[in-house]
Order: sequence, then structure tokens, then C-alpha cells
Amino acid sequence: MNRKLWIVLNLALACAVVWTTVELRDAWRAAKAHQAATLGHRVAAPPAASWQPLPNPPAVLPAAYKDVAQKDLLDRSRDPNVPLPPPPVPPPPPPVPPLPVYHGYMNLDGGPIAILSVTKVSSHEAVRPGETIGEFTLRSVSTTEIEFAWKDQVIHKSVDELEDNTIPAGQAVAARTEVAAPVYAPPPPPAVQGPGETTHFGVKLCNPGDTSPVGAVVDGYRKVMSPTPFGSSCLWEPVQ
Repeated sequence: MNRKLWIVLNLALACAVVWTTVELRDAWRAAKAHQAATLGHRVAAPPAASWQPLPNPPAVLPAAYKDVAQKDLLDRSRDPNVPLPPPPVPPPPPPVPPLPVYHGYMNLDGGPIAILSVTKVSSHEAVRPGETIGEFTLRSVSTTEIEFAWKDQVIHKSVDELEDNTIPAGQAVAARTEVAAPVYAPPPPPAVQGPGETTHFGVKLCNPGDTSPVGAVVDGYRKVMSPTPFGSSCLWEPVQ
């Protein structure tokens, strides 16, 4: 039994080897035929393109590379946009000098006139509109307002602001002396004792400040005190 199986297996293996050899031989032949057909085929070359010369490069100008020189990050001095320094600050305007002192106002036939002085102690001047006093030019004046021109400025003021309301030193000392000094009052006259002025009723009035006791008799008159709605009444009645 084993002998027959061994013979069958050997026959099958031989058949497989033969079939594989035939298939490999056919494939090799087909490959050789494809190679011969491919290599033996001549491919026509495409037509060559027409030759055209390249255009000449443009001339090199400084304007073409100015950005390279102006934008060099390694050197700030190459930047043409240099920041300008700020403009100088103008000086402050000069202060306005002290205004003239106002002393009075007149309006005659020739127009209004202001009585002014440059300072409190300088002499008074009659100034008309358009005339100058010190550094100022009088533009207009009224009983309540006055207007000056100084350089390119126009100054409006009320006359009360320009009046000199200070008290002279001599008057101030005198005023302080008067306040500090005690007020002298003469002593009252001595009171008159006894009967005073005679009335139409035959009695006499009491003198102011009379200190005679009630019931005292002087020159035939007795002192009598009578109560009234308005206070005590003092009289000297004749003695009966």
C-alpha cells in the first residue's frame, strides 16, 4: 500500500515540475519577444524649437538700488528721513505794566477828559481820548468805564478799579490816634438843692439831681413825692 502511494506522489511531483518548467519557458520567450519589439522600434524625434536671442538686460542706475542704501538697518545715518528738532518755544508775552491811577472825569465842550496819574504819587494829568499817559493810550472814558491801548492789547477797566482808595499815612495816624484817645467829657454841673422853677399852679418843680429828703422845708416850700402812672412826681408845695 505504501509503495503505491509513494509511486503516485512521485508521478504528481514530476508532472508539477514539468508544468512549471513549461510555463517559465513560455514567459521567458514572451519577455524576450516584447524586449525585441520594444528596443527595435524607432521613435521619431520632435521638431526642434526655433532659437530666439535673450533680451539685453537694462542698464544699472543708482535709482534702482537707492532703497538698499537708504534702508540699511546696520547704519541709521543712511536714512534720509532725519527727524527735525522741535521748533523753539516762543518767549512768553511781557507782563502788562501797572495801569494809570484814576482821579476824576470831566466832559466839557471839547469832549471827555480823564484826570489820571502814572503812579499814586505822580502829578495829575488831564488826558483826552487818543492821548498817551506813560506806556498807555487812552481810547475812551466815561463816568463808569475806561479803556486803554497797550501795544496790541485793549484793556477795559471800571473807574472803581483804578481809583486810589488808600488813606495817606498822616491821616491814617491821625485816625488811629483819634480812636485810641479816650473821649473827654466835662463833669456834670453840681445839682441845685431846694425848690426850682415856679409853675402857674403856685408850686415849684424839683431841680434835676435834688437830693433833699421828702418833707424837707426850704424857703417856705415842702418837698412832696407823689406816685403817678408814669413814675414819681417831685414838687415843692408852699407851707400853709
